Amino acid sequence: MNLLWGGMLLTGMIFGMASGRSGLLSEAVLSSAREAVELGITMMGIMAFWMGIMETAQDAGLITSMERRIQPLIRLLFPGIPAGHPAAASIALCFLANFFGLGNAATPAGLQAMRELSELEEERRRGGIPGAAQKRGTASREMCTFLILNISSLQLIPVSIIAYRTQYGSANPAGITGPAILATAASTGTAILFCKIMEILPKNSKFMV
Repeated sequence: MNLLWGGMLLTGMIFGMASGRSGLLSEAVLSSAREAVELGITMMGIMAFWMGIMETAQDAGLITSMERRIQPLIRLLFPGIPAGHPAAASIALCFLANFFGLGNAATPAGLQAMRELSELEEERRRGGIPGAAQKRGTASREMCTFLILNISSLQLIPVSIIAYRTQYGSANPAGITGPAILATAASTGTAILFCKIMEILPKNSKFMV
């Protein structure tokens, strides 16, 4: 990505100077830098607000209660994870953060979930936990399922999109909420269906997750 973005920027600068538009190039650089700072401040304020709500809910025990309530769903989606395994709690926290549109809060929980799923797979290789282990260097079924569902990301409040719309002068920044819920519900439903189809395919299938 560094090479891609660096190449795009360098190409644009070379083209601008070669075409005699260095003045427009300088103006675009300055205006874009100013806009990036303004957008960053807007995003920071909105994210701080929702992160504060999440912290308050965490301190009040609401998040823990919600984690327990969605554990049956986690067991349905990840039948290979043993009951009480810490990966289930991390996955639940990541899903809840995404549900409320807090991608920044979801990232640490998602990384922790992947780390715990990797440890679970390693225990399977050693024979400590029942279940078919993948060959070393291959993502487990639970890892693939978690990644797909995390990408589809059902959201109740699209915080980032609302922040962008606010920054760029939308008359109704939160008007995207309804369509976003429908779109992410459809993507998440499709992801769940895909994962379940992959689970029932023969183990030697080249399409198996």
